[in-house]
Amino acid sequence: MKRNMPVMLIALLLVGLAMYQSGTIKETSQASAAAAGMGSAVEMARNKPVPGFTLESLDGHTYQVGGQREKPLMINFWATWCGPCHEEAPDLKQVYEKYKDKFDVYAVNVTKGDRVADVKGFVKQYQLPFPVLLDKEGKAAEMYRILFVPTSFLIDKQGVLRDVIHVLPREQLEKRIQMLVEG
Repeated sequence: MKRNMPVMLIALLLVGLAMYQSGTIKETSQASAAAAGMGSAVEMARNKPVPGFTLESLDGHTYQVGGQREKPLMINFWATWCGPCHEEAPDLKQVYEKYKDKFDVYAVNVTKGDRVADVKGFVKQYQLPFPVLLDKEGKAAEMYRILFVPTSFLIDKQGVLRDVIHVLPREQLEKRIQMLVEG
């Protein structure tokens, strides 16, 4: 019984966090929004526009999130020290390669708690074909209320949040992507 207690506590914590993130995500802190350059409180909720941000990628290009786009977008927040991120990377790559003409993926590394050298090694190891953005100051992760990684946001062409997901089996991930691109 004593051996199972830590596992049960971790499971309860993860269920609680998943329930929190699967509902409405709200940012009510004026200070956080101001620090992120938004000027006022940021509110995130399904079927509402996502807040915008701009980040530089590993290859030096700058990418913007927010507003209308040509294709739907998945923003995947991750870190190299995250075990589930390692499990998820091959599936993200596979799904992206299958649907890359219909949607984009931006992998946002929470670089504030990571090292760029480790990020480069991760990208090389999994041969990630999509842009890897560096959230060096943690502002995008804060804006999107990232409590744990990996967390992905599915955003439609109008810049509206459609779904928040965590690690899923490839088949379920693909179904969510299909719903996004067909929606």
